Amino acid sequence: MTHTSARRPWYQPMVARQPHEPHRASTPLELFFDLCFVVAVAQAAGELHHEVAEDHVWHAMPSYLMVFFAIWWAWMNFTWFASAYDTDDDVYRLTTLVQVAGALVLAAGVPRAFIDADFTIITIGYVIMRLAMVAQWLRVARTDVEPGRRACGRRYAIGITLVQVGWVLRLMLPDELLVPGLVLLVLAELAVPIWAERVAETTWHPEHIAERYGLFTIIVLGESVLAASIAVQSAVDAHEELAGLLWVAGGGVVIVFAMWWLYFDRPASGLLTSMRVALRWGYGHYLIFASAAAVGAGLAVAVDYETHKAHLGGVAAGYAVAVPVAVYLASVWFLHARPHQHGLIVAAYPVTAVLVLLAPLTPAPVPVVAVVVAALVAVTVAAGHRERRPVEAG
Repeated sequence: MTHTSARRPWYQPMVARQPHEPHRASTPLELFFDLCFVVAVAQAAGELHHEVAEDHVWHAMPSYLMVFFAIWWAWMNFTWFASAYDTDDDVYRLTTLVQVAGALVLAAGVPRAFIDADFTIITIGYVIMRLAMVAQWLRVARTDVEPGRRACGRRYAIGITLVQVGWVLRLMLPDELLVPGLVLLVLAELAVPIWAERVAETTWHPEHIAERYGLFTIIVLGESVLAASIAVQSAVDAHEELAGLLWVAGGGVVIVFAMWWLYFDRPASGLLTSMRVALRWGYGHYLIFASAAAVGAGLAVAVDYETHKAHLGGVAAGYAVAVPVAVYLASVWFLHARPHQHGLIVAAYPVTAVLVLLAPLTPAPVPVVAVVVAALVAVTVAAGHRERRPVEAG
């Protein structure tokens, strides 16, 4: 009698997976990867909250956007790679855990980046993550059966390595060249996949990619709920006035619920029909993820304002919530709603984003934002029911 071994191999050739493989779902390693990365997201959102509450908005925003780019870009590159080449052998698992370790190093450097504009530790963590990705691509370049995809793997490995050299050299630049260096390196990072995929496209799985992005959206939204909850709990423990806090907490819950609903209103996998569309969709999620995390920071700022701990006015505190919500709505509209919807519903998202930006001019900005986004959910639900009726009648 023959027994089939269920043991995972130590190493096996890294060959492209099928792009329409049935029943493809996120693996425990991918879920653990997301969980560890959200530690860095929480650090970035927490520092954004404290800096904005201290009325250091213009100092905080560049740091937040740069830190979040590092988190998002490393996460995104792993996600698309895993969709095409997840072998789940021991070497693959260990290499992925190196990336997780890099994310934890990056998270440890977030406070220093916000307070002292010192990005040394963040750069070290980021380079660790990216060089682990180089090791994965070198496996593809060596073992994939398709010559074009081997060449694609080499291009990824070369491009990522060169950009990491650039990030290290940026630490040595004088202050006046740091921003131009940052912009140049971000553009270089974004260009590597475009250059590499020209020789041969990787075999990513549309449903798997949509699921992975959806799961990370849920995790980031959950972090926003946690940030706001902790802020309310701290205020309650300090015996602050509850009336204003209840309005902020209730409004915040409605806002996050609405954000979840709007993102998952329609399936996204059908949108990923080509590499060009997929790149635009994947890159555009930087704004979705960054704004979703910033909503939590904004709600915490709103709590600080209600408890007289914030060093900024009521309008500014309102915009700490309204701006990221508006960016989120615009991004979800462009990436998810606009390709699906037709007619007046297409205008509902931009109009709602404008109304959200006017909410801080009212006496109760967070509840007003909540009412406006809840109304958008109601409009999209009604539109969805109208679209389904002719199909059901037929």
